[in-house]
Amino acid sequence: MQKEIEIVVIEDEEDILELIEYHLSKEGYSVTGFLSTQNVEQFLEEETPALMLVDRNLPGMEGSEFIAHLRQTGYDIPVIFLTAKAKESELEEGFEAGGDDYMTKPFSPKELTLRVKALLKRSGALQKQQRMKYKLLTIDLIQKELYVEGSPVSLTPLEFNLLHTFMKHVDEPLTRDFLRDEVWGSEGDGVNDNAVNVAINRLKNKIDPQNTQNYFHPVWGVGYKFN
Repeated sequence: MQKEIEIVVIEDEEDILELIEYHLSKEGYSVTGFLSTQNVEQFLEEETPALMLVDRNLPGMEGSEFIAHLRQTGYDIPVIFLTAKAKESELEEGFEAGGDDYMTKPFSPKELTLRVKALLKRSGALQKQQRMKYKLLTIDLIQKELYVEGSPVSLTPLEFNLLHTFMKHVDEPLTRDFLRDEVWGSEGDGVNDNAVNVAINRLKNKIDPQNTQNYFHPVWGVGYKFN
């Protein structure tokens, strides 16, 4: 299934790093933090983050030098520089090194998350997140549509929310109470266990009528697991 958007943060002040990690995680991003440029290249060999936030004033290699080095190596990951260096010449230096945006310290967490979102949109990373895939299923989170092996299958809004919830929690046993909260929301109090079972059966018959994929598994005493 499609993973969440991954962001790398390189910031040598631990409290600022933790603050950035906290606010980005709260927005739903997967965040990996580094206190220096050491080990970052090794990480990039194995992972493909959608965005990097890089402090200019780092121990060892300065932030813009490091990004210039990455650009020469062939990495085109979008970069936002974080820095106290705000002179025009320093801004120019950062952009010439391969930066895409710039934030001067101190900055507000809200501005940071807005700039991150704007750059992810420009780079196309957010568009990719508009669809979620698992096995033969693709859901379009913007249009609220389901495709099974590329063919559209009509779902009610409730069925779509139910499927989306299961696809976010593949291989996790979900209780009926959890499903009531996530799918039915404030109306969940009036929904009994049988109604949850019926909704899951209806969904199962639409997305896998022959039960060839065997998506739903009852978990005794708990609820259901989707895999």
